[in-house]
Amino acid sequence: MADYIPSPTEWVREHVETYEATDGAEGYEMRGMPTVIVTHTGRQTGAVRKSPLMRVKHGETYVLVGSKGGAPEHPLWVRNLRAHPEIALRDKDQVFDVRVREVEDPAERAVMWQSAVAAFPDYATYQTRTERLIPLFACEPR
Repeated sequence: MADYIPSPTEWVREHVETYEATDGAEGYEMRGMPTVIVTHTGRQTGAVRKSPLMRVKHGETYVLVGSKGGAPEHPLWVRNLRAHPEIALRDKDQVFDVRVREVEDPAERAVMWQSAVAAFPDYATYQTRTERLIPLFACEPR
């Protein structure tokens, strides 16, 4: 198994540590919204990385949203998922091994985007801040 490299960003590192240490009893919410922890593989280092993301579900499917607050570039984890789509997803004390699939079909994406905005309304604002299309990834069982 590859080494885990914690985020260099202090709040991200602390959020992940608290969440995992308490099975989500602490750290589950960020900005008043529920979160999940995505464990993925670095595309360049091959190291284990962990990212806290807003908890978005479309039916029974978890959806990962690469918003980065509407920044002009994708979050680093997007490139990691594109290179290594097998991830672990933690929702409180439940951990699922899944394979992500980038949602590219416009009709499917539109429906999932509605679920994302319903879960975290700021996503709609983030999309207006950037020219890039914010990527969505559907988590499917392995």
